[in-house]
Amino acid sequence: MMFPSDIPLRDDPLADPFGERLRPAICMSREVLGARFRFESDSIALLELVEAAYGGLPGHRFPGLSPEFHVELRVVPRTAGEGFVEPPPVRMQGGRGLLCGVVDASNYVVLAPAQRRGLIIVSEDMLAFPYHVRYELLEFAVFLLAPRVLNLVPLHGACIGKNGLGVLLLGPSGAGKSTLTLQGLLHGMDLLAEDSVFVHPENLLATGVPNFLHVKHDTLRFVDDPVAREWIERSPVIRRRSGVAKYEADLRERPGFSAQAPLRLAAAVFVSSEPADGPDDLLKPVPWEFVPSMLSADQPYAAGHAGWDRFVQRINRTGVYALRRGPHPRDAIQALDRLLDRSGTTD
Repeated sequence: MMFPSDIPLRDDPLADPFGERLRPAICMSREVLGARFRFESDSIALLELVEAAYGGLPGHRFPGLSPEFHVELRVVPRTAGEGFVEPPPVRMQGGRGLLCGVVDASNYVVLAPAQRRGLIIVSEDMLAFPYHVRYELLEFAVFLLAPRVLNLVPLHGACIGKNGLGVLLLGPSGAGKSTLTLQGLLHGMDLLAEDSVFVHPENLLATGVPNFLHVKHDTLRFVDDPVAREWIERSPVIRRRSGVAKYEADLRERPGFSAQAPLRLAAAVFVSSEPADGPDDLLKPVPWEFVPSMLSADQPYAAGHAGWDRFVQRINRTGVYALRRGPHPRDAIQALDRLLDRSGTTD
């Protein structure tokens, strides 16, 4: 005979040690990177971070492809140790079919791309660090799940363009990609992505998350438009792990700044801080035989993906260039604008 005290309770850890019977009360769907993500959680705070990252984005779609992913987000109490002044960096781990990003025992991400599912665990004290939750846990999940299933090549770089065509901006930190991206917007171009670009290797269609633009204060000396300058200066300031402080300007506050659909790459451009000798020396083609080694050196993570060789072949055929620094960033943007115009007439 079973007495009432012997009946397992729903919140009894012995009855449900893995929390498998928990059913999040709130579900939120968002279109990101050519896929639909269903975020499920009981935490309003976590869902507000989802909305801050992916709410109001244009719905990018790839022809014939529209997978759906399920990501559950849970808040847990910190069970051991003390809180932190700043969360430690994410450590990446994985095995066959599983990918993990681990901050500590109370903050981590577990992904199963084949099942199109993810689990994000966040401790209560981690909620005091929304920047880290958004970029290092939430983005970790989204930026791994969608490309793995859609077979996209993940690139560290920016992409701006117009009329359905895009220029992929590559190069090391400090080369000036963010400055060029901002100038491209002020010149009337669309922003596809500021930091992470995902490319279909067969058709060179690229997508990204055009939500924020991160700009250092010294970049504002090149901004003549008072409305754009005021938009950036009233934006919150975030601090990268490198210690660099940047404005985080929300592109969704400026209609017309974000690319409304994937862009077909018309060229890849290596951005350099090396000064040009003159206006005719700004943009120069890279000889085709040097392109594979330059791309592999610039993109070591992407170079290990299955579609890498095809991507290199296609982008090399389309055009790869080196861009040196002129007296003003608008000089470089005008050179890229002409490049896009030529590509548009020969497409």
